[in-house]
Order: sequence, then structure tokens, then C-alpha cells
Amino acid sequence: MLKMMATICKHPKVRIVSRHDDSEYVECLECGEIFDSDEFRDMEIEETAKTEGLADDS
Repeated sequence: MLKMMATICKHPKVRIVSRHDDSEYVECLECGEIFDSDEFRDMEIEETAKTEGLADDS
């Protein structure tokens, strides 16, 4: 069963937990989620795009 978090963590602090071949895995120090660092970069790009989109609407 999947638990939903009350608030979405934006993963402000991460640390590298594993490197394997061309992949690097990071852990969020706030919520404990572990994910591929490429996925983390994609999240940062999406967040930046949303923030810039809001600024353009003003």
C-alpha cells in the first residue's frame, strides 16, 4: 500500500548513496526517498520552469 505524504518534499538536501556504472543514486536527507540523480535533475528543471512560468504571468 502506498502512503501519500501530507506535503510534497522538494528534496532540498540530498547525498550520494551509490554509484553504479553510469548511474548515481541520491537520498533525500529530509524524507529519505532514494532516486537516480538524473531524475533529481529533471525535478529541478521542472520546478524552475514552473517558477519562471509564474513570474511571466505577472
